[in-house]
Amino acid sequence: MTRGQLSNIRRETVLTIAYPFMWIVILILWIIPLSWRKRLIRYCGKKYYSMGHKARQYALENLTRVYGAEKSPQEIEAMAQEVFHNVATVFIDYYAGVYIKKRDSFFQMVEVSGEEHLRSAYRKGKGVICLIPHLSSWELSAVTPPMLGYPTYAASKAIKSWCVQRTMVWFRARRGMINISREGSYDKLVEVLKAGNCLILMIDQDTRVKGCFVDFFGHSAYTPIGASRLAQDTGAAIVPMAITHKQPGEYRFEIGPELEYLRSGNEEQDMQINTQAQTQAMENFIRQAPTQWVWMHRRWQTSPESLAEMLRERAREKARQAEQGKP
Repeated sequence: MTRGQLSNIRRETVLTIAYPFMWIVILILWIIPLSWRKRLIRYCGKKYYSMGHKARQYALENLTRVYGAEKSPQEIEAMAQEVFHNVATVFIDYYAGVYIKKRDSFFQMVEVSGEEHLRSAYRKGKGVICLIPHLSSWELSAVTPPMLGYPTYAASKAIKSWCVQRTMVWFRARRGMINISREGSYDKLVEVLKAGNCLILMIDQDTRVKGCFVDFFGHSAYTPIGASRLAQDTGAAIVPMAITHKQPGEYRFEIGPELEYLRSGNEEQDMQINTQAQTQAMENFIRQAPTQWVWMHRRWQTSPESLAEMLRERAREKARQAEQGKP
């Protein structure tokens, strides 16, 4: 058994043991008053910042990369602390309000602007790619289109705990969102869009899926091309949208105008140009509330050199598998 497999077993075991306690915490969050939740948010944000050593390091490095030329180290650290406070806010808020599924109650919590852009794109009948960054409570972002009445699917990577995964999928389904496993799902995503549905996609993180390098906050960042590829293959509209929180329990969901999909006849160039436009739309949202984005994610981890080495390793692995499969 490999080290990675052992690590997965340990993680699954710990999360399974902790699962009943997760529900106890959720139930407590449902009944405590907002004033107590605010105190809990402050406490958890400070604890996460002080104890999350790797996450704090990555957040400080990323914020310095982007804002270091214009802000002092003290200002960078203050931003990082606010980032961790935001994570605590949206985490506690989400579970405190996860029972809410009535439209009137939901939209007392989430104010929506720009729905006309989504409505116009949806009426074209070719499907809508709802492009959402990991800004503020992205779980609330993902369920807002179905709460508005649009049939909505989302592709997501499975959480490494079957009980937590089933619970999160159930939470999403209660608000109308249909979950699709991200692994091997491209044909299903095409089918969903060709049927005229909405599809939630997030492309603002460094992942191991097929991508290209585009500018993000002035630095080259490896970015998934999935939204561009789906738009090219289906004719679906791409509509950027994002959520920000005003204070605990109050959010604003903004829907932007549809992004024009540019076609030059050169597929590789089209992937690059359109993925850059999508990334710029995400950056514009993040700049409105920079400390509400997940700066502790290693957004600039992949370099052209590391990508080339990864592709070589994949080729070697395929060759080994082919060799082993020979009679």
